[in-house]
Amino acid sequence: MYARVVRWEGGDAEAIKASIDEIRSQSEAGPPPGVPAKGLLILQDLDGGRVISIGFFETEADYSEGDETLNSMSPPGEGFGSRAAVEKYEIALELEA
Repeated sequence: MYARVVRWEGGDAEAIKASIDEIRSQSEAGPPPGVPAKGLLILQDLDGGRVISIGFFETEADYSEGDETLNSMSPPGEGFGSRAAVEKYEIALELEA
């Protein structure tokens, strides 16, 4: 399993909340076309104006397809601020309670 970790900085708290609400409403039917993700986690730091998005992909091919699609997109409303980093990780361990 692979994770695509994206970090944004310099966002406005209200704009971040509005963008996340828009993503939530658009994702009721699942990920957008071209993003074969198995899951998505979005972390927010409203006081610091930071957002981290972690997308989970079953295979490296799924990751590549999703990465290409997501690189051509921006969060709705541009409320997350500036994209500071996009990183790829292989998931070594996953624990659930």
